[in-house]
Amino acid sequence: MAKTPGMNKTLDRRQLLTSTLTMATMPMVLRSPLAAEGTETSTTHAAVVARVEAYLNGVKSFSARFLQVDSAGNVVQGQLYMRRPGRLRFEYDAPSPLLLVADGVWLVLHDRELEQINRFPLYENPLSVLVDDPVNLRERVEVVEVEEGLGVLRLKIIDRELPDEGWMGVTFTEPPLLLRQWKIKDAQGGITALSLTDIRVNQKLDPKLFVLTDPGWPKE
Repeated sequence: MAKTPGMNKTLDRRQLLTSTLTMATMPMVLRSPLAAEGTETSTTHAAVVARVEAYLNGVKSFSARFLQVDSAGNVVQGQLYMRRPGRLRFEYDAPSPLLLVADGVWLVLHDRELEQINRFPLYENPLSVLVDDPVNLRERVEVVEVEEGLGVLRLKIIDRELPDEGWMGVTFTEPPLLLRQWKIKDAQGGITALSLTDIRVNQKLDPKLFVLTDPGWPKE
């Protein structure tokens, strides 16, 4: 059913903020090595992880349109920019007031409507695994599931030290290998999925994209 203008504006906005915060704040230490569940399984996982590693290390910059869907069914779109090491920018389309920027150290969530800024350590966040330089998944993550078939490759990653805090699922299409989607499940069971289209790899990106320059930015 189509919503009338203004219907549930506060609720929808709160749910959008919650799902965006899930991406920004879900803890993941990412220190565990690949689990050895058996020689054949471990070998298969290791080969897949090595292939994904090689792909990610070849991606120096990345931009795409994104579609974000949360467990409540809220759908928002926007533009993603990524540059390794450690740079991310999620520009949410209007009327969303949210902007998410990683500058290499901090992941900054800016709510322009409320003029609020929250900063979270980037490398305590699961998204940091995508912008490490170099990417070394075998040292920093535990891949607990690998699924391949019909041109799709999916990895499921958990923090071995905090296995109940959620997981991150990453989906690629192949060949050639191309990042298409990730999902993040939090400790409360909520899932935020972000799918990518209009993907452009290794094009020059303006460094200013990864610096928050809004007039509301607090003076240090």
